[in-house]
Amino acid sequence: MPGTAAATTAAAEACAALDLAYRGITAVVEPLDEAGFFRPTRCAGWAICDLLVHVRMDAERALIAFATPSPSPADLDAVTYWGTWADDFKSDLAAAHARHIRVVASAYARPAGLVMHWRDIAEAAVRAAAAAPADGYVATQGHVLAVPDFVRTLVVEAAIHHLDLTAELPDAPRPAAACLRVVRETLTTLAGESAAKALGGTGWDDATLALKTTGRLELTEPERAQLGSLAERLPLFR
Repeated sequence: MPGTAAATTAAAEACAALDLAYRGITAVVEPLDEAGFFRPTRCAGWAICDLLVHVRMDAERALIAFATPSPSPADLDAVTYWGTWADDFKSDLAAAHARHIRVVASAYARPAGLVMHWRDIAEAAVRAAAAAPADGYVATQGHVLAVPDFVRTLVVEAAIHHLDLTAELPDAPRPAAACLRVVRETLTTLAGESAAKALGGTGWDDATLALKTTGRLELTEPERAQLGSLAERLPLFR
């Protein structure tokens, strides 16, 4: 963990990005009419209402984590956290989660109730992130992360799912540039130094890089040739 001053700066930057990320999602869903919540997203089989439940649950997980400080050293950071997804992924559990999400989404009498629930929890999670000790650690999903690193993982999750939400909403606001920069930094670092150079040579903007390297957009044959062995490693995570 860096020194206290560095940790304070890192935590403040991460919290500011998280606030932007969660507000960005709210800006996408608040104007929708009821039919709009049933538009598809980039997450297979999930409508906007389903995905909003998923990100709401991630904000709830954040609240639990901030209330679960850990004295232990971190075993993951903001990048290696994402490197565990392939090892931990189990198709049967993913299917069960999808079914659970659908049931929860259907339990709201009106989409407005889901939006209100999301907004309240998201705003509470941002406040909890800002109040957490910058040089502290939290426990989540069986791992321990430094507070700034944990907040950055929340930013990445929210920004990518913001892109997922807007798959069929061309006029919806895009994720904030600061949030997409966090996503790009995370993905290029996860890819590794040599692969990061190949990614830089694609000319992709931050949103395209996020969509291509997480399997949300297919690579073209020229892109596969340019990325070389990295293309076989994609998606880096989903």
